Amino acid sequence: MSHNTANMPQLPEADHWTAGLWSSDYRENEFDRKRIERAIAARKRYRYVSPSVVAISSGYVVRSPCCSRKVEPNGSVVDIALLIHASAPQPWRLYRKDHERRQWQLHALYERLGDLLEQLNADPARQFWQ
Repeated sequence: MSHNTANMPQLPEADHWTAGLWSSDYRENEFDRKRIERAIAARKRYRYVSPSVVAISSGYVVRSPCCSRKVEPNGSVVDIALLIHASAPQPWRLYRKDHERRQWQLHALYERLGDLLEQLNADPARQFWQ
């Protein structure tokens, strides 16, 4: 699968290459991507926008048109979540975007992708769907 590097997000600096946690054997796949797309269609917040799921090395980025002028005054597409698969006991890492600092922040670790997607969809503190 080829990647358009012009639109790839800047990956988080914390706890990745030096700790050897990024999975070199994980390859994005159509099954996981479709599963993520189906799951976020059932989210609780901002149901009126159409997010996209973009495959990147070791995971996926969820992006969506922004309707909150406090995050993006122009209403353009913004990063919502970064889902990374790592070589660890809890292989799925969920990151949220700190839009002020333009940095990814580690939110939580999950053993299963389904558990990660439940948290992303519920988002009770509005850390993802802002």
